[in-house]
Amino acid sequence: MVNHNLAYQLAPMPEHEVVIDDAPVKWCTVSLSEIIERGKRLEASVYDVEAKQAREIIAEGKYPLTMLGGKDGLTTSYTCARFKRIWVERSDYPIYQPSAIVDIKPSPDGYISALTDTNIDALRVSKGQVLMTCSGTIGKVSYVSDTLDNLIFSHDLLRINCKNPSDAGYVYTYLKSKAGNKILLTNSYGAVITHIEPEHLASVPIPNAPDEIKSKISDLIVRSYSLRDESNSLIDRATQMLIDELQLPAMDELDVDYLKKDAPVEAFSVKLSGMDYRLDASYHVPIVDAIMNHLKKHAEEVTTIGDSRISKAVVLPGRFKRVYVENEYGVKFLGGKEMNQLDPSSEKYLSKKAHAKQLEGPLGIKENSILTPARGSLGNVVMPCKHFYDWAISDNMMQIISYENICGYVYIFLNSEYGKALIRRFTYGGVVDAIEPWHIQQVQIPLLHNKDVQSKINELALQVNHKRYEAYLLEQKALRIMDEEVLYAK
Repeated sequence: MVNHNLAYQLAPMPEHEVVIDDAPVKWCTVSLSEIIERGKRLEASVYDVEAKQAREIIAEGKYPLTMLGGKDGLTTSYTCARFKRIWVERSDYPIYQPSAIVDIKPSPDGYISALTDTNIDALRVSKGQVLMTCSGTIGKVSYVSDTLDNLIFSHDLLRINCKNPSDAGYVYTYLKSKAGNKILLTNSYGAVITHIEPEHLASVPIPNAPDEIKSKISDLIVRSYSLRDESNSLIDRATQMLIDELQLPAMDELDVDYLKKDAPVEAFSVKLSGMDYRLDASYHVPIVDAIMNHLKKHAEEVTTIGDSRISKAVVLPGRFKRVYVENEYGVKFLGGKEMNQLDPSSEKYLSKKAHAKQLEGPLGIKENSILTPARGSLGNVVMPCKHFYDWAISDNMMQIISYENICGYVYIFLNSEYGKALIRRFTYGGVVDAIEPWHIQQVQIPLLHNKDVQSKINELALQVNHKRYEAYLLEQKALRIMDEEVLYAK
């Protein structure tokens, strides 16, 4: 019931400035025939905008198109037959997973027996090949140089051979470029491919640039991978110097204090004074005691990561609400999977504006630091190269901030199988393995009697990072030439 004849009047909305986002809007036109072909679906996700635009760009480009695969294409490719693996503890046949191709220095997933019912030699990759992940996370590419040459990979990896071997670096760069990778991962209508077969390459267009440009790009990639090989050789050399100086035997030759040497189960006792309030057996594994006993006999001193001579701090960023943006408005956001890659493939970018203070603080990657996961695959370490300093780490990564005169030496020790064992002993957690900064601070580090050798090991590790940074710059130069002189050339 209305008791009066006054009507409510809405107050006028306050005027305010309309702010238009400068970020480009992703758009494309879709023909009616394409909509029918896609089952009359109207979701944008069915039609990959960037892939359609990429195809249009190279179709209107300066150079004629050919196909990546097929009878008249630049390459031939194959995958290997599926087989049942017979896993063993150790053999002459270490096998690598496809995801390892993007790691600078990959580690084997395990060892297979010589009795495995397959042609093991057919699983080996060859120098000059381009490799591509073709299932799971698809479209990741690598070039086979000395590091990967003759290694055994599982069947579900696409091996690409160029008909003209000198085109390998050109093909690799095209597949790694943003436009080329987008085209690879879609069919002609834009729907995303979930598994890549060799025959798919017959429908992937690639600009057929002059041999001069192909050679220029390929030479940069070959030089880039040669520097990576050199960096890996330096790590092996530094590690061997450390082993020789400390007279470290192989892990399986260490004198481990088991209750019964030939027992089928590894059984050992722990004194109450050595429990450290930890009841999990993994913390008390005898191999750690064996390593420590050996280090104390042969090192001048055994200290810890937390020693102020070794590190300034061990930082684990706290959990925070992430603001993701397009790459031009943010910084690359790295997790444990990406830290072993020269050019991390993370698609996540944190807003520079929203996280400015955090990027200056715990999220920012610092010079003379060592990164290690706090969750998941524990024990892995990497000394970030110069180009990492512009990026950020996730809250599942820890950063050991050290000094130039010791950082490389600490990295070489922690990267050895002995250092990894000392880190992993602190693992806790049920479903997800975890480790905390105060655990890392307790990890023991041997200091050598011969300070010249210790300094040389540190110097070699710093050279590793310098070579990897040069390798990164060469690859980025190749990608720029691909964009400026091939894909977007008119």
